Amino acid sequence: MKKKIAIIIVIYNGEAYLRDCFNSLDRINYPRDLLKIILVDNASVDHSLDLIKRYTKKNPERYEIILNKKNLGFAAGNNIGIKWALDRDFDYIYLLNQDTIVDPDFLIEATKALDSDNQVGAAQSLLMLWPEKDKVNSLGNNLHFLGFGYAGGHQSLVTSHQFGMNKEIAYTSGAASLWQISALKEIGLFDDKFYMYHEDLDLGWRLRLAGYKSVLAAGSVIYHKYSFSKSIKKYYWMERNRFICLLTNYKIATLILILPAFLIMEAGLFVFSFINGFWGEKIKCYFWIINPWHWPYLVKRRFQIIKIRKAKDHEVVRLFTGKIEFQEINNPILKYFVNPIFNLYWLLIKKIVKW
Repeated sequence: MKKKIAIIIVIYNGEAYLRDCFNSLDRINYPRDLLKIILVDNASVDHSLDLIKRYTKKNPERYEIILNKKNLGFAAGNNIGIKWALDRDFDYIYLLNQDTIVDPDFLIEATKALDSDNQVGAAQSLLMLWPEKDKVNSLGNNLHFLGFGYAGGHQSLVTSHQFGMNKEIAYTSGAASLWQISALKEIGLFDDKFYMYHEDLDLGWRLRLAGYKSVLAAGSVIYHKYSFSKSIKKYYWMERNRFICLLTNYKIATLILILPAFLIMEAGLFVFSFINGFWGEKIKCYFWIINPWHWPYLVKRRFQIIKIRKAKDHEVVRLFTGKIEFQEINNPILKYFVNPIFNLYWLLIKKIVKW
């Protein structure tokens, strides 16, 4: 039986991407009466709204347009779309980035993966790069035990991979993933406070805590106009949100075990941030965490996660890694010093974690 699906696209100054994205959405092979595309505009200041009006005018019944008065960020923007779908009894929601081009059968293949097992709560499409269509953007995201998330298989040739049927992954990319509405009702939506970065990591981690699996739907193909960019502001959100995930998603005993590695990594990252001019943002992250005004939020998050937890930490971290293998940030120190040491440390810690 076909499922009722809402595709959610958060748009922010997407003028350069929307033409290709809309044209590909017009070719989706999925029953029109079971599909709705929700466009959530985060107060774009370019010509995104003009494009939205032009393309949705052809099939107005297929689209729902939500206009935010300000940029609420990726997390809150998606939550608005998800809540719209929740109120209208959709079965699945598909999170899609504005800078993507979809294969006509991507939804059919993604639903096959989600329907394959009751334990599967989310399925990520095979994310390929654009215009380098033979190269991978993500085979499913990897989660480092210190809270770093990165795209698996990035920049590798797709021909070099053998895809198993619905391969289990640590968590799905927020750029292209199908979710069970029933699972989201259980674990909650994105954390609005995350604003941007690691919100998909956090949601995927919570999914695992609730006993669900995330898988790669290799037959579902999405092309991503991905660019790896760095900025001081983005560095702040990445680091602060990583701290929140660690402090609230791990059990206390696991936090104690990873503390030595965390302190060593933080010392190295502070030196890195100082050399690259990010030290102010790094300190800002520390002050956010130690600020007593933020403790009630962190405590509340921990208790909320305790309520949904069905899996033990040793089950949850089974797919976590001790290596950072992302081509865009690869360097000799990371490859020959940091990764071997932290990977060995993590292999030992995983044997100790029995709770």
